[in-house]
Amino acid sequence: MMDIIFVNPPYEQIAKGFDCVRHISNQSPSLGLLHLAAQVIEDGFSCSIIECAIERLSIEETVEKILEHNPKFVGITLFTVGVHNANLIAKALKEKAPHITILVGGPHISSMGMETMERFQSFDIAVMNEGEITLSKLLPALKNNQDISNVEDIIYRDQNQLVQTTNRTIQIELDDLPLPSWHLLPNFPKGYPLTVFDYPKGPVATFSASRGCPFKCEFCDTSTFGAKIRYYSPQKVFEIMQYLQNTYGITHLQFVDDLFVASKKRILKLCELIIESNFKMTWSCTARVDSINPEILHQMKKAGCWEISYGLESGSDAMLKNMRKATKTEQARNAVQWTHDAGIRCKGLLMLGYPGEDESTIAQTKAFVKELPLTTMNLSKFTPYPGSPIYIKLYGTSMRDEDWDRMNGMNFIYEPEHVSMEKLHFEYRNILEGFYQRPQIAHHYVKMILRYPTHLMRLLKFGLCSFKAKYLKKAR
Repeated sequence: MMDIIFVNPPYEQIAKGFDCVRHISNQSPSLGLLHLAAQVIEDGFSCSIIECAIERLSIEETVEKILEHNPKFVGITLFTVGVHNANLIAKALKEKAPHITILVGGPHISSMGMETMERFQSFDIAVMNEGEITLSKLLPALKNNQDISNVEDIIYRDQNQLVQTTNRTIQIELDDLPLPSWHLLPNFPKGYPLTVFDYPKGPVATFSASRGCPFKCEFCDTSTFGAKIRYYSPQKVFEIMQYLQNTYGITHLQFVDDLFVASKKRILKLCELIIESNFKMTWSCTARVDSINPEILHQMKKAGCWEISYGLESGSDAMLKNMRKATKTEQARNAVQWTHDAGIRCKGLLMLGYPGEDESTIAQTKAFVKELPLTTMNLSKFTPYPGSPIYIKLYGTSMRDEDWDRMNGMNFIYEPEHVSMEKLHFEYRNILEGFYQRPQIAHHYVKMILRYPTHLMRLLKFGLCSFKAKYLKKAR
């Protein structure tokens, strides 16, 4: 019998079988679950991880796989887009194995814990915020049938009542955490590539070198890790990079934390460690445009930095002010140009359809992305995530779960006052086509394909899968 199985539930498009995109999309595992698994293993519990989307498992297949191991506990991570599928898994487990205790955690539960527990009766216990310390106290208590009312940061059911315990005030020192349990992932790292063209060559891995964010962007929810930023030390980050290369042959590492470059002293020390040891690994990261200067970029390039993603959000200063982004388009222009001059690829992360969007702000964004020396860009459709300040402004504190299955940045959930939904869809396609159809962008991707054939193979697999799906549909 397994002690606990951690589950990353399938999203709606995976559950419905639209899986050709997996050949070119990001297949990274949940770092949160890898950290939790490492902690419970250190505490003496046996565990495994099920990545439903990556393993292409349906709800029914996920339930059967869990039941094969007959665990005492199942821990499900909740992003808003996956809550309903998580509930289906929990309900099925309760029907077939009512002795299993269902734990839920993750960003969604940290922002809407009580509301979610009231709505979904199959969830037994909610683990709020960072889960490592909480699970270290909760699992032994549950295993020994002890009282859990003194375990901080949880919501549990006591007869017909929901009880929320006090919040923990002590935050985790990141250097003290055990290494993420990459060894639990079947076929790691080969089976977990990043999005096509988002890395030079594999094998690849992801890691978050910091937690927390002090900024107040209206569209962002920081419930899980809080407003205080905490870092792994440069030495620890370097040791983890060495471990990944020596153990798994990793050649490219993607740092997924938003504020990787926030501490200039820290990033320069990490670069120094890499350069002085002649360590060879390419890496990418995300940064704010106001955290960068040419000196840092020069050192990052020498230390192997291959790409930086910037949260540009919009080409309109008025929209950035609406978002409380605390940056200006001029800062973005400088950061992108400096990055380009340093020889580092630059990705722009933007969104369309935020409250206040109109035809003039869309035109500014369209011109902005063409003006900048970006290598690539992601344009997301504004999504008011539960827990974010903008969600509360738009909907109040009431829970609206009818759109949760579509909250993945690929659907327009909200219609701004001055732009129709039809216009948003048109301009979304127009901006992307206008960017990617430029000769210099096409030339860059042709060069990448010639230098790194793995990307061509992934594109061919996607094309073949799509062709087969279309042909079989017609044949029916």
